[in-house]
Parts: sequence; C-alpha cells; structure tokens
Amino acid sequence: MAEQAHGLAPDLVYERLMERERLGSTGFGGGIAIPHAKIEGLDKVYGFVLRLDPPLAFDAVDEAPVDIIFSLLSPVDSGAEHLKTLARVSRYLRSGENAARIRGAGSDEALMALLGGTEARDAAA
Repeated sequence: MAEQAHGLAPDLVYERLMERERLGSTGFGGGIAIPHAKIEGLDKVYGFVLRLDPPLAFDAVDEAPVDIIFSLLSPVDSGAEHLKTLARVSRYLRSGENAARIRGAGSDEALMALLGGTEARDAAA
C-alpha cells in the first residue's frame, strides 16, 4: 500500500515498523494497534488504515487480537509532528464509539468519509 501510494520500498517500511515493534507492542487494546515508524525520504506524515478479518494477534496490552490498524509513517526529522499525530490518532481510536464506527464502515469510501473525507483519504493514501 505504501509502495503504491508513495513509492516506498515495502521491505524498508516493514523493517522500520518491526524495529519499532521490538521496542514494545503498539497494540493498545480494544482490538486496535498503531504501528508507527520514521522513514527516510518522506516529506510529511502519512497514515494508513487497515481493517483485518480475521483479527491478528498483536501482543496488545489486553491480549485481544487486533482488527483495526492505523499505521503512521513519518519523516525522520518529524519529531514533534510525529508525536502530535500519534497522540491525535490514539485519542480518536481510544473512543469505543469511534472504533465501532470504523468497524461498521461498509466501504473504503464510507471509512474515508468517517475519518475526514479528502484530507483523510490523502493522509491514508
């Protein structure tokens, strides 16, 4: 997905995300994970939303399998912007109501509309 949207090498993205996961799971409970990494060559923060069926074991704090992944990829020098975006996404997803809406979105278009329309689509592309 990141390769198609931004020309990123899948192996590089996987490697960076796994480096972060080795520091500790990004599964924060309720079936949600926010894997994130800093990637060389990016010019801004990008988000990717995945709904998994079946859910995936993710070593989350509550040990529940994950069915919503919101992955963030940021420029290497994005420090504060990366953390602010991560906090914003975390607050949004922590709401059981928002997570239920994501799970209930019947199409990619409905999901993007839920997450903010064009802005969300561009961020998730």
